[in-house]
Amino acid sequence: MSEQKQTYDPATIEPKWQQFWRDRDVFRAPNPGEPGFDPGKPKFYALDMFPYPSAAGLHVGHPEGYTATDIVSRWKRAKGFNVLHPMGWDAFGLPAEQYAIQTNTHPAQTTAANIATFRRQLQRLGFSYDWNREIGTADPKYFRWTQWIWKRLYERGLAYESNAPVWWCEALGTVLANDEVINGKSERGDHPCERRPLRQWVLKITDYAERLLQDLDGLDWSESLKTMQREWIGKSEGAEVDFDVVGHAGTKLRVFTTRPDTLFGASFMVLAPEHALVATITAAAQRDAVDAYRKAAASKSELERTDLAKDKSGVFTGAFAQNPLFAADDPQGRIPIWIADYVIVTYGTGAIMAVPAGDERDFEFAHTFGLPVPGIFAPQTGDAAADAAIAAGERCCTDEVPYAAHCRTADGSLVLAGRSLADGKRATIAWLVARGRGEAKVTYRLRDWLFSRQRYWGEPFPVLHTQDGIELVPDDQLPVELPHMDDFQPGGVPESPLIRARDWVATRDGKGRPAQREINTMPGAAGSSWYFLRFCDPHNEREFCSKAASDYWLPVDLYVGGTEHAVGHLLYSRFWTKVLHDDGRVGVVEPFHKLYNQGMIQAFAYEDARGATVPMANVEERDDEVVHRQTGEKLKRIVTKMSKRYGNVINPDEVVGEYGADTLRLYEMYMGPLADSKPWNPKDVPGVYRFLQRSWRLAVPEFAEFGSIHAHLRQDRADDPDLEKALHRTIHKVSGDIERLAFNTAIAAMMIFVNEATKAMDKLSRSQVLRFAQLLQPFAPHLAEELWQRLGGEGLLAYAAWPAVDESMLVDAEIEIAVQVLGKVRGRVMVPTDAPKDVVLAAARAAVASQLEGKTVVKEIVVPNKLVNFVVK
Repeated sequence: MSEQKQTYDPATIEPKWQQFWRDRDVFRAPNPGEPGFDPGKPKFYALDMFPYPSAAGLHVGHPEGYTATDIVSRWKRAKGFNVLHPMGWDAFGLPAEQYAIQTNTHPAQTTAANIATFRRQLQRLGFSYDWNREIGTADPKYFRWTQWIWKRLYERGLAYESNAPVWWCEALGTVLANDEVINGKSERGDHPCERRPLRQWVLKITDYAERLLQDLDGLDWSESLKTMQREWIGKSEGAEVDFDVVGHAGTKLRVFTTRPDTLFGASFMVLAPEHALVATITAAAQRDAVDAYRKAAASKSELERTDLAKDKSGVFTGAFAQNPLFAADDPQGRIPIWIADYVIVTYGTGAIMAVPAGDERDFEFAHTFGLPVPGIFAPQTGDAAADAAIAAGERCCTDEVPYAAHCRTADGSLVLAGRSLADGKRATIAWLVARGRGEAKVTYRLRDWLFSRQRYWGEPFPVLHTQDGIELVPDDQLPVELPHMDDFQPGGVPESPLIRARDWVATRDGKGRPAQREINTMPGAAGSSWYFLRFCDPHNEREFCSKAASDYWLPVDLYVGGTEHAVGHLLYSRFWTKVLHDDGRVGVVEPFHKLYNQGMIQAFAYEDARGATVPMANVEERDDEVVHRQTGEKLKRIVTKMSKRYGNVINPDEVVGEYGADTLRLYEMYMGPLADSKPWNPKDVPGVYRFLQRSWRLAVPEFAEFGSIHAHLRQDRADDPDLEKALHRTIHKVSGDIERLAFNTAIAAMMIFVNEATKAMDKLSRSQVLRFAQLLQPFAPHLAEELWQRLGGEGLLAYAAWPAVDESMLVDAEIEIAVQVLGKVRGRVMVPTDAPKDVVLAAARAAVASQLEGKTVVKEIVVPNKLVNFVVK
C-alpha cells in the first residue's frame, strides 16, 4: 500500500467512535440484578441539570457542565466504578408553550423536534451517557408517576387548595411562583406581574422547613449556595404577641417578633397591605388612602418591597392597638396601626410591632412619618453623648446593651432592667404566656409552594371536582393526559385554556355522577423535582423507581448546574425526596450529595461611543483595532452573556464542524476554572486544536500507510527514564486535578508532557503513548480511543484501568537550590534531594566562592531543598 499523509481528521475519527459506542451500548449502566452488573464495584452517579429543549438548540454554554460530568464519569469508569451518567429533557412548561404559540404549532410537535435536535448535538459531542435511560417530563410514561407522587403528597396532607394572593402575569396568562418573579416582572419574558387572589393548588413545603435547613449541613455544596437556601428558608425564633384593636371588641392583632423583650418600646404597628384585618379596622376617613396604597403595593415584588426599598412609604389606617404590657388607661400603650409594603403578608403573621429604638427600618419609618421613638436602653459605652442619644430615642441601637430602668410593668410583675438579652426574652415570653397574651414561636420566611398554572402545556392534576368535594383519579387510571387542543392560547383571564376542552373537563366520578376535571396544570418544576429518581429505574412500569435501584444509586455523587436554581429546583427536589423517604419509598433524605455550580460561558460584544451595542455583523478588525464596519468608528469591547440581541451566540455545531468535538470539549475546560465565568474567545480555539494534532503525531507519522504508527512504537521496548518520570508526574497531576474538578490545570499538565515527548519522539515507548492516551481519554475521548486502537491497546479504552502512579517517580534524585549572599541570589547549584546540611553548605560555598572571598560568614541559613543564604560582613 502506498504512503499517504495521515492528518488528524476529527471529521472522520469522531463519527466512527460515536457510532461504535452507540452500536455496542458501551456506556450502558446495568442495575443490580441485571446482566453485566458487577456488585464488587463501587457506584458513582453523575448528573447534569437536564436541559429545557429550546428551538434554538445548544449554544456553547450548555456543554460546559456536561463536559465536566463526562470527564469525571469516564475517569470513574477507568477507576473501577459502576457509573450512572444519564440525560433527559425538562420538556413541560412556559417556554415550550410560548414558542408553540409564536409558531402556531402544537407544543408536543415543537418539543419533539427540539429534543431531536438536542439529542443529535449532544451525541455529536461524544458524551458517555447511557441513552437507554433517556426520559422526558412531557412523556405520559413519565408524568404518570409525577401525578402518582402528587397524589402521595395530597394523601399526606401536603397539597391543598388556596385563594391566597399570588403573582398573576397577564401576558403569560398564568400564576408564577415567588422565585419566578423578579422586581415585579416575570423571569420568562420580563412581563409585568401583579398580586391577585386566585384558586391555586399549593404544596406545604413549610412543613419541612426545619429539616430542609438542618440537613444542609451534611451536604458537599458551596457555602454560598447553602447560604442562599438558608436565607430563603429564613428561620426566626421569638414570640407571637396579641394586641387588642381599640374600639373593635374581640378583635386581636397577632404579631411575630424575634425581640419580645423590646415590647416596652413598641410605638406603632405595621400591617402588610394584604392583611385580612385592614378592611375591617380602617377608619372611614382613611379608606381612600388605604385602598390606593394597597393597589400600588400589589404591583411590587417582594424584593422591591423589602431589600430594594430605600424610601419608606405607608398609610395610617386610623385604628389603634393596645400594647399588652401597659394598662388600658396608659396613653403610651395606645399605639397607631399603619400599613406599609415592607411588611409581607406571608411572613410571620403579616403584621409587626414597630420598635424604632431597636430596629433601623422602624427608626427610619418613625422619622419619616413623625412617630414617637421611646427609648428603652441604657447603654454604658463611655461615649456620654452617644449613650444619651440612645437613651432618649434619638438614635437607634441594635447592639446588646442594658435595658432602661423604666422597662417594667406598672405592677412590677415584669422587670427587664439588670437582665441579659436572652433572659429578657425568656422573661417577657413567660409573662405573655402566663396571661394568655402570647406564646414562644419559630417562624420561617419560606412560603408554601404555589403548584398550579393556568396554562395548557403541563402535567394535568389527577383530581376530579365532585359534588362531595375533591376526588383523586385512581392509580390504575393514570396518567391523566392532556386533551388535544388546536387553540391552547391563554384567554386573557385567570383561567386555564383547558376550560375550553369541554368534553375532557366533563367526566364522571367514582360513583358515576357528573364531575369536572381540574383545569389548572402543574408547574414546570414538577417533573424536575424527581427526575434523578426515574433515571435510576426509567423503564419500571410498576412503580416510579424500585427501592433497590434508588438504594443503590442514590444519592447523586456529583450534580453540576447553575446557581439560578438555588431556591427553586434544588429546594423542591430536596422536599420531594424527604416526602418520599417519609412515605417509605426511598432510603435517602437528600438527593444530591455533591453539588458544583459551573460558571457562565460569556462572549464578547461591542459598543460604540454612545454605549449602544453594535451587532456582530457590523464589527470587523482593521489594523489591530476593532471598528464599525460601516462608519469606521473604533469600538469598545465588553464581556456579556451570549444573546441573540448582541449577535454573539456561538453554535457548537459550527465549532465541531471546523475543529471537532474533542477540541470543543478541551477548550471549554481549558478556558479557566470551572466555577468561573469566562468569555469565549475564538482566537484561542486553534491552540487547543494544535495540541490535539501534536498528541496525534506522538503515535502517527505524517506520511505512512493508512492506519500505521511510528515504527519505534510497533513493538515494546524499555521506557525512557526521563520521559517515564515526566509521564508519572502527569498521571499524578491529572488524577488529582480531575478529583478537584480543576480541569484547566490537568489539560495544562498534558500539554507540558506532549511538548517534552515531542522533543524526544524517538525515545517514546508504546507503553508511554498508551498511558498518555488513557490520560487524554476523559477529555478528548474520540482521539484517545483512536490512538489506543492503532497502538494495539487491549480492549476498549473507555474501560481500560486508569494508569498507576509510581510515587518514587515523583521525587527528583537531585534538586536545584538558590544560593544567596545577604538575601540576593548569587548562584544556583544541583544537590542530592534531602542531602545532609554539610553537603548542601559545601556545594553552596563552592557555587559562590568568589562572592565570599575576603568576607566573614556570620550566619548560614539553610531552607531544605530550596535555598542557602550566607550572611556576611
